[in-house]
Amino acid sequence: MLIWERPEPAVRSSLSPLSRDRIVRAAIGLADGHGLPAVSLRKVAAALDAGPMRLYRYVDTKEELLDLMVDAVYAEIPLPEPGEGDWEACVRTLAHGLRGAALRHEWFADLLGGRPQLGPAALGHLEATLAALRRAPGIGDDDPNALMRALQAVNGYVLGAVRHEIVELRAERESGQTERQWQATSGSYLRRLFAVGQYPALAHLVTRGTDQDPAAMFAAGLDVMLTGLAAPA
Repeated sequence: MLIWERPEPAVRSSLSPLSRDRIVRAAIGLADGHGLPAVSLRKVAAALDAGPMRLYRYVDTKEELLDLMVDAVYAEIPLPEPGEGDWEACVRTLAHGLRGAALRHEWFADLLGGRPQLGPAALGHLEATLAALRRAPGIGDDDPNALMRALQAVNGYVLGAVRHEIVELRAERESGQTERQWQATSGSYLRRLFAVGQYPALAHLVTRGTDQDPAAMFAAGLDVMLTGLAAPA
């Protein structure tokens, strides 16, 4: 039986009362502070001043704990009311909400992708996204295959952009260099390559493009995606 179908164990009187919510919050605190490698049932139990075996009354495996953590973060993302606003505004709200959640909890993006999450908050986010995309002019209301393609396109962009942003943030922390400092360090090498005509498309981008705020970049890319979905089928 999946954890979403198992009832919460009855509370027992003890010096350190437990619940799934307390366990999940402790696990999220460890992951936020030290990354996913810091999360184990033993470490969570220690953070709660409880024996590891007590946690098995609430979760069977670490994988279940990770599923609960993901759903807790999904629950932080505001959902548009059914039918509220135009479809593009709803998709933007959901996409920016997911980006914000991932920036607060960097490990969150590492656990997304693949099979859909089945927790109630994750399913609510998925349902809201699908409901919005069904109203897009380029998606036929009765064409589930077109809806699936639209969902994959939007999710592919959002998750890819968020993961890229988080990878850059981690690289800055680990190297001690900001993006601008890294660009300054590597700039002379690239200029030598560009001077002999190598990589002309890259040279065009690097020498003529301007730095953009990550939030603005994310919004601009999302606009490109939504413009395609807005085109009548």
